[in-house]
Amino acid sequence: MFKNLQNLLRQNIREYGMYIALFVIMVIFTFTTNGIFISSRNLSNLLNQTGYIAVLAVGMTLVIVIRHVDLSVGFLAGFIGAIAAIALEKWGWSVYAVIPFVLGLGVIAGLITALPVARLGIPSFVASLAGWLIYRGLLLLVTESTGTISVTDSVFVAIGNGYIPDIPEIGILNGVHKVTLLLGVIGVIFYVMSEISDRRKKQNYNFDVLPMNMFAIKLLFVAAIVGGVTWVLAGYNGISWTVVVVLVVVAIYHFITTRTVLGRHIYAVGGNPEAAELSGISVKRITYIVFGSMGLLSSLSGILFTSRLQSATTTAGTLFELDAIAAAYVGGVSAAGGVGKVIGSIIGALVMLSLTSGMNLMGVGIAYQYIVRGAVLVAAVIFDVATRRGAR
Repeated sequence: MFKNLQNLLRQNIREYGMYIALFVIMVIFTFTTNGIFISSRNLSNLLNQTGYIAVLAVGMTLVIVIRHVDLSVGFLAGFIGAIAAIALEKWGWSVYAVIPFVLGLGVIAGLITALPVARLGIPSFVASLAGWLIYRGLLLLVTESTGTISVTDSVFVAIGNGYIPDIPEIGILNGVHKVTLLLGVIGVIFYVMSEISDRRKKQNYNFDVLPMNMFAIKLLFVAAIVGGVTWVLAGYNGISWTVVVVLVVVAIYHFITTRTVLGRHIYAVGGNPEAAELSGISVKRITYIVFGSMGLLSSLSGILFTSRLQSATTTAGTLFELDAIAAAYVGGVSAAGGVGKVIGSIIGALVMLSLTSGMNLMGVGIAYQYIVRGAVLVAAVIFDVATRRGAR
């Protein structure tokens, strides 16, 4: 069995490597912080802090898959968050009007970034760098009078700070968030059923599948991880609305990228744009869609960040784009394009934020934190290059 496991890891190292890295990081910090890292409160805070970077990483993954990059997303998120705060506090808009409005603005901003890239062939690095400068300036303009715009709308603030409600105490599991446990059980059941269904489909088409013992170990391992995290979260306040938003985004984009024609076209363009164009796929159209999606997720990131801080500031969005790019690469996206998974970007975001959280708990200086995170990013890129060469 161990030999089969060794072969499985060797053959699927790109897919499983990031999960192993996250697991090792969490185990190390659990011991070095005497269990504080894995405590209910810290794990809940970690997931909430990951939220606004995670949604950016999902969009950035698709951008990198089609061989581009978007540097404007950080300050676009900060600017959109400021617009949301102004609309709520100064214009008197309802939160139910503000959210679709700013999401629409994000889509428009993404399409504007895509325009010179798709129409004129300008490198996305240059086009998005211009956006970085423009949105930085716009953020300063809209916040220059006050510096900070406080948000008091309870519904908006709950997006970044609230938790899903629980059922009343029923005499069992008192002090534990029961709805969170129920959702965890449902999630495990859904995952197991989905994996079994996929395995049967592959067998029907005579595709290679894992040996039954390895398949069972994989299911048990994932179920144990999901169950453990759910139990830990249930010991605090349960699942936050931020986590719910991230899970919904991941579910939607995972479905799009794995089950739709659009998803296949995105990876076809990333794999070989010229061949994709010759086969009838509009590379320009895919570019617009992916950058428009990136703008949408930038707006959502801005909403999550502004809601969590309960304010919009002049520095909002600083380095968000670099964190998103790092999360995408650590999550397995390839610099050569055509390779990368949405779920991987979430794991990458968790890896980078876990490093930050763990080192903060250990009292490691900010200078060393940047060095360690940079080293992890370099290692991820080297790993990508090495695995691609090995596949050849």
